[in-house]
Amino acid sequence: MNDILVVYYSRNGATAALAREVCRGIDAVAGCNARLRTVPAVSTTIEASEDCVPADGPPYATLDDLRECSGLVLGSPTRFGNMAAALKYFLDGTSGLWLSGDLAGKPAGLFTSTSTLHGGQESTLLSMALPLLHHGMLITGIPFTEAAISNTQSGGTPYGASHVSWNRKADSLSDDEKQLAAALGSRIAGIAAKLAAA
Repeated sequence: MNDILVVYYSRNGATAALAREVCRGIDAVAGCNARLRTVPAVSTTIEASEDCVPADGPPYATLDDLRECSGLVLGSPTRFGNMAAALKYFLDGTSGLWLSGDLAGKPAGLFTSTSTLHGGQESTLLSMALPLLHHGMLITGIPFTEAAISNTQSGGTPYGASHVSWNRKADSLSDDEKQLAAALGSRIAGIAAKLAAA
């Protein structure tokens, strides 16, 4: 089985909802399995730390998860057009994997959520791509061959899956947003499967 790692940070449930749809797309690809992980929140109090295992939801991502995966899909809410500090903090701790080249050549995709239509989705997706490019990952988005990318009235970009929650409950995804998140997951899984077979 090719494990495709889905790592995300979510504060109000929107990014977590996208992560579940990405996993659905991954699990639909023969020979692939979604491994869902989250990252702990960061604190302005230096002494504060999160428990090793969250009380509910997926476990926290580890460097071993990254090392062992065949592909990665990374998600974050938008924070002023950038990824959330918690995800950035996690990525900042991956320099050992950069030195060893453990992520080089693996496919990667991105997803985000915003509370406003023009809240910086694409710049957030690009900000998440930067460290993955330094790791030598193969960044892929969502092509316009996916009909929902041209039809969406909410989230969804060629840079990755997205969700806009300005006019509904934070974790209530539109049908197009669900389709695009699942399409991203199956795209990364399909590429990982082809690379593993080559």
